[in-house]
Amino acid sequence: MKLVINERRCKGCNMCTKVCPYGIFQEGKRPGSRGYIIPVLDHPERCTNCRLQKLYGRQLCGMCQMICPDQAISWIDEKPFEPQKVVIEY
Repeated sequence: MKLVINERRCKGCNMCTKVCPYGIFQEGKRPGSRGYIIPVLDHPERCTNCRLQKLYGRQLCGMCQMICPDQAISWIDEKPFEPQKVVIEY
């Protein structure tokens, strides 16, 4: 699972940055398409919902999604990792 912020819906209130217990959001620096400063994902690997939702089969945290007044936060399925050839140099 991957957390995404819909920039067309987000108005830049930054409530998600304040409520996230894992500190994955950071206040944004650049305005989005509508002129609002959109939060950015600083440490998405910390999100328990992104990492473990498929394993447990249910939503684990989701505080950011619940607090968002514009419903701009959601999770999408990621494609499985494609195998890649790794070259090790000595």
